[in-house]
This record gives sequence, C-alpha cells and structure tokens, in this order.
Amino acid sequence: MDEIADIISKYGFPIVAAVGGGYFVFFVWKWTTEEVEPVLNEAKVVLIALIDRVRMLDNDLIRLNQKLNIVLQLKEQENEDRRNLNKRSHHHSVDSSGPDHGSGPTST
Repeated sequence: MDEIADIISKYGFPIVAAVGGGYFVFFVWKWTTEEVEPVLNEAKVVLIALIDRVRMLDNDLIRLNQKLNIVLQLKEQENEDRRNLNKRSHHHSVDSSGPDHGSGPTST
C-alpha cells in the first residue's frame, strides 16, 4: 500500500489513474479477444447451422402443405364426381321406372 502512495506522491493521482485505466482497458481487450471471441465465433457457427435447419424445415412444411392441399382438392373433386354420378344414375332410374304414357291400350 505504501508503494501505491509513493507512486501517487511522485507522479500525481491523475497520471496514476490514467495508467490504471489504460491497464484496465488492455486487460478487458485481452480477455475479450482470448476468451469471449472464440466462444462467439463458435456460437455463430451453431447459429448458422440452426438457421439452415429452420429453413429446411420451413421448406419441408411448405411442400407438405402443398401436398396436403392437392390431396384435399383431389378428395373434394372425387366426392363431387361421385355425387354427380349418383345424380345421373338416380335420374336415369327415375326415367326408366316412371309412368308409361305412350304405350298400351287407351280408352276412347
């Protein structure tokens, strides 16, 4: 502690504070470049891989949604075709089993 007091009395407090602040800045810069930056670079790689996976999943979902829409459209079209076929067959059966107006004896 006496050493710090001797340095302050010899150079003055502002100079000692500036040197201490400079050392603090150097220490933080060194810690950031040696410890934090490699971890951030690794996190960037992982983030890019995750973004790619999310994009692939999004594309898969879009394709699946399109396929589902096509299947639903085909199913609806098939149901409509069946309804039309049933209407036609029902219409033909009514025509063939309806009253016979033109044939047979008529009374005058």
